[in-house]
Amino acid sequence: MKNIKRTKQYKETRARFAEVSRRLAEIYPGAECALEWRTDAPDPADDGWRLLIMGRLSAQCTDARVNIVCRDLFAAYPTVEAVAGAPIEDLERLVHSCGFYRAKASNIKDSCALLVNEYGGRVPADREVLLTFPGVGRKIANLLLGDIYGIPGIVADTHLICIGGRLGAYPVEMKDPHKVEKILDLYVEPADQSDFCHRAVQFGRDYCTARAPKCDRCPLGDICPFAQAGN
Repeated sequence: MKNIKRTKQYKETRARFAEVSRRLAEIYPGAECALEWRTDAPDPADDGWRLLIMGRLSAQCTDARVNIVCRDLFAAYPTVEAVAGAPIEDLERLVHSCGFYRAKASNIKDSCALLVNEYGGRVPADREVLLTFPGVGRKIANLLLGDIYGIPGIVADTHLICIGGRLGAYPVEMKDPHKVEKILDLYVEPADQSDFCHRAVQFGRDYCTARAPKCDRCPLGDICPFAQAGN
């Protein structure tokens, strides 16, 4: 990592991502998570358990579907203690449409029980601890840390993986989330990482779709190697 920072390519790519971050901030100033996890609680940590659940449900499922499912889930079980004590069959029924419902329901129940029994019902602000929770990988851990506590981290979801490759951070065929996280951590300022990831998700939906990117009207087209190559 030390050697790459001395190269011309690194400096050019870092400058490109700084400009990308600036433009995305202009296009999407709100930079909100697509998962509707917040209530009117003044402290985001009070709602952290909700984001933990929604992050797990979002695996191979759309954020829109997760939002719909969780309206009923949180109405039926409005506290972390309630979810921890819920019958597994009821949780499976409520999250069925998110796919892989048995594994997700089990992970949700066990994670909420862990929160209640070990952490006072609050999501711990420690990446390594979060990775011990059932069904929690680096993507969810970084999402939780960034949105709840403002701790920097790259949330390497499918939109970001695709966009990062097209913008020249790594080969476009790269699909490994952990490698993507490590590479983008070099190019996106730590203070911008959480907002950048949220903006990239919306940008991916609006312009940089996986199958049919709108390169002809993309606001990043003039600095995107993928667009300039005529794709």
